[in-house]
Amino acid sequence: MNKVQEAVSVFQSGFNCAQAIARIYGPEYGLSALDALKVSCGFGGGMRRGDTCGAVTGALMVLGLRYGPKDVSDKSAKNDVYSKVTEFCRRYESRCDSIICRELLGCDISTEEGMEQAKENDLFETVCPKMVQTAAEILEEMC
Repeated sequence: MNKVQEAVSVFQSGFNCAQAIARIYGPEYGLSALDALKVSCGFGGGMRRGDTCGAVTGALMVLGLRYGPKDVSDKSAKNDVYSKVTEFCRRYESRCDSIICRELLGCDISTEEGMEQAKENDLFETVCPKMVQTAAEILEEMC
């Protein structure tokens, strides 16, 4: 199983979208699997607000781990991360039309009505795995 498939599998096992990405890619860059799951937990479902997709925020964490500065004086690495974040978001948006959870799902899961709609339409089983897959595919290209 490759990393893209692993990330989708982690999501389908019950972890959120951000956790799925961070859990698979974080350990490669020094973040333990457990710490990856913990630190990314609050980012699923667009930070539970339907904002930036958790698969995207998980991937941005990975880009920081991979390319981020080792100390405050490393402005070049900081700028490199910012450039990578911009590029990642551009690629994701070009493939998915948005990086915003509520736009990707077509409902706002921060509301009871939106959460019910997502569950009734199996969006977490149909849309979200594709978002995790896309984020992982882009990370494979960029890391």
